[in-house]
Amino acid sequence: MCGRLSQYRGIHDFVAALSIPDALINHVGDAPLARYNAAPTTALAVLHQHGAHLQTDNLRWGWRPHWAMDRPAPINARVEKVAHGAFFRAIWRHRLIVPVDNWFEWVDTGEKTRQPWLIRRADQSPVFCAAIGQFPTAESAARDDDGFVIITAEAVGGLLDVHDRRPVVFRPELAREWLDPATSTERAEQMLLFEGEGSEHFAWHRVGKAVGNVRNQNAELIQPVE
Repeated sequence: MCGRLSQYRGIHDFVAALSIPDALINHVGDAPLARYNAAPTTALAVLHQHGAHLQTDNLRWGWRPHWAMDRPAPINARVEKVAHGAFFRAIWRHRLIVPVDNWFEWVDTGEKTRQPWLIRRADQSPVFCAAIGQFPTAESAARDDDGFVIITAEAVGGLLDVHDRRPVVFRPELAREWLDPATSTERAEQMLLFEGEGSEHFAWHRVGKAVGNVRNQNAELIQPVE
C-alpha cells in the first residue's frame, strides 16, 4: 500500500453502512469530507467505539511510540507482526476503522514512469480498513503525538498485479466486531489474518498522473483514463 487514499463522502454515509444503531459522537462534522487525495500526516476521519458509543474524530495518519521519535512515523503496520512486535505494543488494543472510498497504488511501467491505479470495492460501497492508533477518549485527552496506522497484508489474486501489499478490509459486520471493545485481542488477530476481504470484492482502474501531486484535490482524480 503506497500511502494515498480518498475520503470524499460524508461521515454519516460511512456510519450508515455499518448499521450501528447507537448514538454517534461526531467530531468531524456533517459535510462531505471531500478528501480525494489524502496523503500520510493528513488528519483523516476515523471511527472508534467506547462502550455502546461510536465516535468519529480527525486523526493524523501515522504513529510512532515515544521511544522512536528519531525515525519517521510509519503509516502502515504489517499484519504478520502487529500483534506481537514491540513497536505497536502500546496501541495494539486501541482498534479503529478508517472508512475510505478508495486507495491508490503506483505501478512501474518500465518506461521511467509509474502509472497510478485506483482501487475500490466493486460495488462502490465504503471500504472499512482495519487500523490501530492513539486517540482521545472520554478518559484521555487529545495529545500531540496521537495518530494511527492502517494494517496491511500480502496482496492476493488480481490485486497482486497492482501492488504486493493491501489494506486489511472488513465487511460491515466484521468491522463492527473489530470496533467492539468486548472483542478479545486473540479474536482480533484471527480476524486480521484470515477474514479480510479478498480481491474478488474489488475493482481497479487507471487514473491520471495528477494524483501524484498532493496539492491536487478534486473529483477528476478518481475518474478512469485510457
